[in-house]
Amino acid sequence: MPLDLSLILPAFNEAGAIAQTIAEAVRYFESRCCDYEIIVAADGDDGTREIVAGLARENPHLLVLGGPGRRGKGRGIREAVRVATGPVIGFADADNKVPIEEYDKFAPLLAAGCPMVIGSRALAASRIERAQPWYRRIGAKGFRVFMESVTGLRNISDTQCGFKFFQHDIAKRIFGLQKIDGYMYDVEILLLAQRLGVTVREVPIRWRDDADSRLELFRGNLRNFRDILRIRLETRAAVRDAGALRARAAGED
Repeated sequence: MPLDLSLILPAFNEAGAIAQTIAEAVRYFESRCCDYEIIVAADGDDGTREIVAGLARENPHLLVLGGPGRRGKGRGIREAVRVATGPVIGFADADNKVPIEEYDKFAPLLAAGCPMVIGSRALAASRIERAQPWYRRIGAKGFRVFMESVTGLRNISDTQCGFKFFQHDIAKRIFGLQKIDGYMYDVEILLLAQRLGVTVREVPIRWRDDADSRLELFRGNLRNFRDILRIRLETRAAVRDAGALRARAAGED
């Protein structure tokens, strides 16, 4: 049976949630008669990788990557995309903020050839089952103003929702240019898509906050602001250089 989908689950110290998230994804794919691979990009030292490795011994559809240090969500997804083989490649949060059943809304668009389909918490039909704390919501609004003014990324209602899917060649192309290791990889891949002329469709989703206390508000935001500035500087050059390489290769054929 040909592979239908590669699902990436980036995880940092998710030993308490990862087995349930994988089990729900497996049940979903099997109920849809979908052939799949699940790649867990697991950083940290709490046993998450070992849990997934144990599950993989029973289920050949599972693969685990990663290391003991916190290398970053962007890096984990980038490395997982590199080895993913499905005609559709996507990622979801390891703590199940978006139920995997929401993929039912994405599948028809991807089957019709849409290059990139992303979840949004900000559309009218989206359903927030458990909202973020008020200070995170205020911070998100300030971040959006800053991000848009610096990068010029427009017409995306929610850049940070961790539920995004791509046609295979689009994922390989975008993540082949992607460099940000931390949380701002979402902004980077969307800006790369914009500069590459890739059509992006947003889909309303169900979402629930997990009240993750591991996020570092002050130091993390400083790093995010730095990465936004880096994205502005580097994405245009990355797209230009990639275009020059393709043109040179075509000329040599």
